[in-house]
Amino acid sequence: MNQTIKELMERKSVRVYEERGIEPEKKKIILQAALQAPTAGNMTLYSIIDVTDQKLKDKLSETCDNQPFLAKAPLVLVFAADCQRWYDLFCSHEEEVRRPGMGDLLLAVDDTLIAAQNAVTAAQSMGIGSCYIGDIMENYEIHKELLGLPRYAVPAAMVVFGYPTRQQKERNKPKRLNPEAVVFENSYRRLSPVEFEEELYKSQGREENFSAWVKAFCKRKWNSDFSVEMSRSVKAMTEAWEKED
Repeated sequence: MNQTIKELMERKSVRVYEERGIEPEKKKIILQAALQAPTAGNMTLYSIIDVTDQKLKDKLSETCDNQPFLAKAPLVLVFAADCQRWYDLFCSHEEEVRRPGMGDLLLAVDDTLIAAQNAVTAAQSMGIGSCYIGDIMENYEIHKELLGLPRYAVPAAMVVFGYPTRQQKERNKPKRLNPEAVVFENSYRRLSPVEFEEELYKSQGREENFSAWVKAFCKRKWNSDFSVEMSRSVKAMTEAWEKED
């Protein structure tokens, strides 16, 4: 196993950081690594907002599902799926330009998340921990205003970075699913609930009352208020994207 594979296997979300900043040269490398990610048509359909203002960090820690550790992260990057600059450029040179559609949005989100993962991998290689914050997709109207986002740029991901504390380094990484539950040859195979339960046992070894665990997990994640708000926000994003002028 080479070093890159080892780091990918060992990487886990880090939510507690040492009280020290990230060196400017390492921050530069993280950003440069993001920009080297694969991108559709070499268009770089994303923008990265480097949040350095502490008041803005504090606000985001509230609007992103009230997570105080966000305000303490030495580096906070918001990755926005962005078709605005290309649309503006096309309109300045071409008389008839179609407005960005849902296909453009999905393609931009693909670009954005690939870039974010490049940043995460680069940070990991330098001993810097990270944590994805999907809650940036909540409270769309508030985040649009806070971050000064134009119509055709929407928050797709936020990642916070910092040097992990000793406790975080020693904390066990949650077990992932085995390939048998996820990787299928040539066509999709829909697992029955019983099959999926068996795969969860194999990969994660759950021994508690499984039905109670599923119900609690559904309540905490799938049926949660934040999940409902995220769906509402994404709908608002797409409606703003598609509305007639």
